[in-house]
Amino acid sequence: MESASRIPEKLFFRIGEVCDLIKVQPHVLRYWETEFPMLTPQKNRAGQRVYRRKDVEMVLRIRDLLYEEKFTIAGAKKKLLDDSRASSVRARLGEQLPLEASEASSVDDPVSQSADQSTSPQTRRVLRIIKSDLEDLLTRLNTDASIKR
Repeated sequence: MESASRIPEKLFFRIGEVCDLIKVQPHVLRYWETEFPMLTPQKNRAGQRVYRRKDVEMVLRIRDLLYEEKFTIAGAKKKLLDDSRASSVRARLGEQLPLEASEASSVDDPVSQSADQSTSPQTRRVLRIIKSDLEDLLTRLNTDASIKR
């Protein structure tokens, strides 16, 4: 991100410094904090907001989505959540993919059984992870549906 390069090398930033960096008013930043759960600056003993570098990078990303790419607040929030989910899935896959081929193909696993013999062990592993995530999501959806009744 080119805008991240213009962030000074500091550990903490006050709200005024962040506002000067991204060219918005402090009330806009405070509003964004209420709308974007991933934007959570700490507060010092005096109760003033203290932004870390990752917070400033997130503010820059939000600003780009809203002002440059013309997303709505809801659209930008969804985009950021989707991006964070995608990066966490990539991280999970990166941790779990370097497995032995014998470990990746399990006789008890229906995904492996239904997979074509030409499918690589890594692909079968990815499919199992996706299947697990989808089952977890379905369980959560069913639980939420039963709670709302």
